[in-house]
Amino acid sequence: MENQKIILSLHLRKEKDRMKEFVISEVKAETAVLVGLITQTQDEAKTKEYLDELEFLADTAGAVTVKRFTQKVGGPNSVTYVGTGKLEEIKQYIRDEEDAERPVGMVIFDDELSAKQIRNIEASLGVKILDRTSLILDIFAMRAQTANAKTQVELAQYRYMLPRLQRLWTHLERQGGGSGSGGGKGSVGLRGPGETQLEMDRRIILNRMSLLKQRLTEIDKQKATQRKNRGRMIRVALVVIPMWVSLQ
Repeated sequence: MENQKIILSLHLRKEKDRMKEFVISEVKAETAVLVGLITQTQDEAKTKEYLDELEFLADTAGAVTVKRFTQKVGGPNSVTYVGTGKLEEIKQYIRDEEDAERPVGMVIFDDELSAKQIRNIEASLGVKILDRTSLILDIFAMRAQTANAKTQVELAQYRYMLPRLQRLWTHLERQGGGSGSGGGKGSVGLRGPGETQLEMDRRIILNRMSLLKQRLTEIDKQKATQRKNRGRMIRVALVVIPMWVSLQ
């Protein structure tokens, strides 16, 4: 019986060690590539400073920066942010890292991207695409502790998402030729869904935003009530303590 206990104990210890190794091997920080532009209004030194800051933000969010790309241009490309040549260079780097079994988890751009840019870049690179604003919102969401902070962060995320959602469905509206009413214009299979889906998604987000605003109002009321109650307690204490001292 004693031998069986020893064998069982050794077996459980071995399993525990195996699971620990598995967890350590699985929990790996995501790797990130940073992208910034050098323009007439932002020289190389300033771009480096901004990318240093972006790397710090990525590290705060739990990502490890493995590469930086910069391009000297007149301004951001409205379709892919960087030029096609630079985008291909980033794509090749991601492929090479994948071949070397060092997959890149995300590419983070130093400026705010439109839905059109995000969609086109993501389609080309095949990895998660973030910009500076979405990265900061992610950090806020991670650090938010109170109900008030969490609600404010969620509201900010929806505000960020809403205009990008509208741009995201613009290509479907163009292809579909509108809602499909009045003659059924548009390509086969694309008559109407773009606008319908857009309005549906917009309504869901707007309803959620309205709910979050109501929640913030309720939280503010609760805070005001709590402050009022604390003020009453302090006033009572100021009255009671001198009375108690005088009785000594």
